[in-house]
Amino acid sequence: MIDGLTNSDALPVLERLMQFAAKRQDVIANNIANISTPNFQPTDVSVSGFQEQLREAVDARRATGAANVDLKVQDSEEVALAKDGLTLNPTPLGENILFHDGNNRSMESLMQDMVENLMAFRAASQLHKSRIDLLNTAIRERM
Repeated sequence: MIDGLTNSDALPVLERLMQFAAKRQDVIANNIANISTPNFQPTDVSVSGFQEQLREAVDARRATGAANVDLKVQDSEEVALAKDGLTLNPTPLGENILFHDGNNRSMESLMQDMVENLMAFRAASQLHKSRIDLLNTAIRERM
């Protein structure tokens, strides 16, 4: 019964989104930490690719018609999912100008990625918290 409560609605999607954003933050932090390392190539994962994976999983769950069916997100080349987390396999970015030390850094781009990622995590965590609070209120039968 409890599994049906925590596995329905948007909770599994929000959990996966928070896991993705947390792991991606590590990738972005690594890029920032190595901004002046010679021959370092920044890496990242496709946000739109992960969003597509989530969309397909949600559509497949909706097609079953059952509310408490597990969210089955398919693995991709960049994102491998497990029951309790996920693993990222970032690919090198090649979109910036190559500097004389072999690094193609862009601090502005990295900072923008970090802020966008933080905002996605914060929005997902606030929505997740509100859904959990709603469940707690229903369980306690108080307003």
